[in-house]
Amino acid sequence: MFDDTIAAIATAMAPSGIGIVRISGPSAVETADRVFRMKSGKKLSKCHTHTIHYGFVMDGDRKVDEVMALLMKAPHSYTKEDCVELDCHGGPKVVQKVLEVVTQNGARLAEPGEFTKRAFLNGRIDLSSAEAVADLINSKTDFARESSLSQVQGSVKEKIDDLRSVILEQTAFIEAALDDPEHYSLEGYPEKLSLILVDLFQKLDALISSYRNGSLLKEGVNTVIVGKPNAGKSSLMNMLTGKEKAIVTDIAGTTRDIIEDQVQLGGILLNILDTAGIRRSGDKIEQIGVGLAMKKMEEADLVLYVVDASIPLDENDEEIISSLRDKPVLVLLNKSDLPPVVTEESLKQKLPYPVLPISAKQGEGMSLLEKKIEEMFFNGDISFNDEVYITNERQKKALQEARSSLELVKEGIENQMPEDFLSIDLMNAYQSLGEITGETVEEDLVNEIFSKFCMGK
Repeated sequence: MFDDTIAAIATAMAPSGIGIVRISGPSAVETADRVFRMKSGKKLSKCHTHTIHYGFVMDGDRKVDEVMALLMKAPHSYTKEDCVELDCHGGPKVVQKVLEVVTQNGARLAEPGEFTKRAFLNGRIDLSSAEAVADLINSKTDFARESSLSQVQGSVKEKIDDLRSVILEQTAFIEAALDDPEHYSLEGYPEKLSLILVDLFQKLDALISSYRNGSLLKEGVNTVIVGKPNAGKSSLMNMLTGKEKAIVTDIAGTTRDIIEDQVQLGGILLNILDTAGIRRSGDKIEQIGVGLAMKKMEEADLVLYVVDASIPLDENDEEIISSLRDKPVLVLLNKSDLPPVVTEESLKQKLPYPVLPISAKQGEGMSLLEKKIEEMFFNGDISFNDEVYITNERQKKALQEARSSLELVKEGIENQMPEDFLSIDLMNAYQSLGEITGETVEEDLVNEIFSKFCMGK
């Protein structure tokens, strides 16, 4: 399908034990033969596929590096093209020089994601699997890794193919009945199709609803820590991250800007923002920080409201409480190591949210916090059990469009519309689902998707 040969560095540009330069295309082996010299003098083009060979990368008569060359002939490679990987020493200068020699001898520099793009366009993987490759590379938790690997292996494609098969079968039946009414009868068919739609809606809804948890597990739960000054927000931030991210002092209003970090709490990724203490103040800079805190609280997936258990609630707490309406909130009753003034019971009378006693200073209560977050977002269980999660906004949108088309089919049946109208909406649903696997996707979208990949993948 492609008439040119590409090459790129497939490992990170940092000092390491090994670096890989990947070559793919119709002239991959020929290009490698120009730069790779086996000790025996044999050419890679004369070797069997899926073999590894020792030798040197040469720039003319000069040795560039001692390498191992991995040969994979089409169609049994990642791209379904001839591929050669040169495994060299992992110094950035060494790997860059090997790539330079390769691109001077018949290959051009690959674009971001071009190897995976070729794998897709050559039919080795579908588009949902290709997108999952990038997710697998960027996964930050075990769950995200397992879910992405499952998608790379075709779990989403399998679900989508099953749905499309049912829709195509019904469309084909309608078309056949319209073309050949003597052999195919549509009598009673609308009732049969209505039952099939019920099953399709259930399966589509399950996939669409999986996006929320799938997205949170992939991208992380956007979490904002709020509270009045000196409640212990910065101590909580430092304890969760294991770093001195925020300055902790006895002076109220020390934190004035947003402090951000990521932390893995069990199997959950939290994108944490520590905010300025919320209080009324004449300090303009502090009030800007308070305004930012309120704005971030509105945008958050989860609010951790830190209450100082050692002093009474005041007007600053009341202002925070009034701002928590309709938000996922966990109330953290901090400084539980000190004599309590505010109790769990008194807070529960004021707030309809779970109250957890913690000591950010002592590091107590974190296992309970993890458990409560699991209950709030993942029904108390984030173990991977082969369930398919949609983690991609583009895929979710295509599922919703398919569902909308099937809703029109349902309305058409209820309004006793002619069957040829039903087949139009069925085919629209079929095409929308095809966008997920890449069977009906536009070239511009394909280019946009792969432009977000790293260079050597």
